[in-house]
Amino acid sequence: MTNPDQIRITGLNLDLTEALKEHVTGKLAKVIKHNERIVRINVELEYRPSHKHHNEFVAKAQVEVRGPNIVVSIESDDLYKSIDALSEKLTRQVRRRHRLEKEKRNHPHNVDIPVELPKAAVAPRKSASKVSVPARRLAAPARAAA
Repeated sequence: MTNPDQIRITGLNLDLTEALKEHVTGKLAKVIKHNERIVRINVELEYRPSHKHHNEFVAKAQVEVRGPNIVVSIESDDLYKSIDALSEKLTRQVRRRHRLEKEKRNHPHNVDIPVELPKAAVAPRKSASKVSVPARRLAAPARAAA
């Protein structure tokens, strides 16, 4: 079950209707099921008017997870088509990230270290009683004549 605060929807140059909000939350609730570590999904729906009426609707999403955030943007002629494509692309990205984390966790890479490493020359340690202290530390601070 998704928390209502997990999905934030904003609209630029368009009115967010309840049906539009329900469609977005319904689609993105499926994305949250793939990974429990998703903190929040910020969705921005934008209408960009153009003379050619081509790719006027933009749906952008930023998935906040541990590590780098996942950012996806889709443009199309229909807003609902943009939301559906955004949901599919986010699902692919989240599943890919989860698969890569799981692969890295379950199959760590072995590091080959050469058998014979060169020995570094170690300088002899000075004993604690023979440590020299700089002269400026030993001298008492000079007092200014009043």
